[in-house]
Amino acid sequence: MKFEEFTLGRTFTTSSLVLSKESIMAFASVYDPQYMHLDEAKAAAGRFKGLIASGIQTMAVSFKLWVETGAYGEEVVAGTAMNDVRFIKPVYPDDELHVEVEVISLEERRRSGIVTVRLSTFNARGEQVFSGELSALIGK
Repeated sequence: MKFEEFTLGRTFTTSSLVLSKESIMAFASVYDPQYMHLDEAKAAAGRFKGLIASGIQTMAVSFKLWVETGAYGEEVVAGTAMNDVRFIKPVYPDDELHVEVEVISLEERRRSGIVTVRLSTFNARGEQVFSGELSALIGK
């Protein structure tokens, strides 16, 4: 979509994605090698009573699902900011996630504009697990 096609308050709902135990452990082994993501026995004895996904993985999956809607299309130039990032609830193996996206700010520029959206990620039980504001430079 071109910058002019975005409107304040417009919402999008993404497809969903299931995070397997294997994908959680593979991501964590490279990007967030902490026990709650990698060590099943220690994680089971910990605060979350089992393995959980890295918040960074949850954020990356949320971004992936948003991009896959195609709303940015070929008009996206670059991301410019991510603000107010919150990891609200843990994501467990086999949780199915989807994202509800709302356009919350539009800043016009000469040849482009900044579109800011709020990503709100939910598991299949309807519990919000992540939120964050994402800004991107979009062509006109």
